[in-house]
Amino acid sequence: MAVPRKQETLSRLDPRHPLALDTKALGRRPGSMRTERLTVPAPEDLGVEMVGVPKDADLELDIRLEAVMEGVLVTGTARVPLVGECARCLDPISSIFEAEFQELFVYSDTRSGGESGEDEYRLDGDFIDLEPVLRDAVVLALPLSPLCRDDCPGLCAECGVRLADAGPDHRHDAVDPRWAALEGLRDQREESQEG
Repeated sequence: MAVPRKQETLSRLDPRHPLALDTKALGRRPGSMRTERLTVPAPEDLGVEMVGVPKDADLELDIRLEAVMEGVLVTGTARVPLVGECARCLDPISSIFEAEFQELFVYSDTRSGGESGEDEYRLDGDFIDLEPVLRDAVVLALPLSPLCRDDCPGLCAECGVRLADAGPDHRHDAVDPRWAALEGLRDQREESQEG
C-alpha cells in the first residue's frame, strides 16, 4: 500500500476556517487581482517563548491575491497585538507588531504542483490556507529577547530588584570568594587590636 505524499493528502481545507481564502473569483486568468482587508482571530501558539499573539486576538490583514501562470501569489501585511515579558527586567510588555509576507500557492495540476516539494504551498481546490504563511511571517520576525525599552537596565544580579527602580546608588559590597579567607583574617586582627 502506497503512502500518499504530503501534497496528495486526502484532508480538505475547511472553507469556513477564518484563514481560508477563496480564489475562485480570480479564475485562472493571469493578471487578475483582488484585495481584501480582514480581521480574523489569532490561531493558537502564534509566538515564541517570551512574546506572542494571544489566542483569538484580532489580527488585521491587508491582502492582495494575484493570479499568475503557476497559481496565486499572495502578498500582505499582518498587524498583530503582542504580549509577553521583557527579557531583562521581566516586566509585562504589549505592543502592535507588523509582519509582511508573500507566498506563491501553486495549482495542483501544474507541472510544479504535481511535483511540488515540501516547502511549496498548494491551493486546496479554490482555497488557500493562509495560516502557515502567517505563522512563518510573524513567528520568524519576532524578537527572541523582547525588551520593554531599548535601554532597559534589567535586574540586579545580587538581589533581583529592578535596576530602573533601584536608583543610581544601588550596589552591593560583594567579596570575591577567593579573598573571603583574608577578609576573615583582617576582621580578626581588627578585633584583637581593639581588645
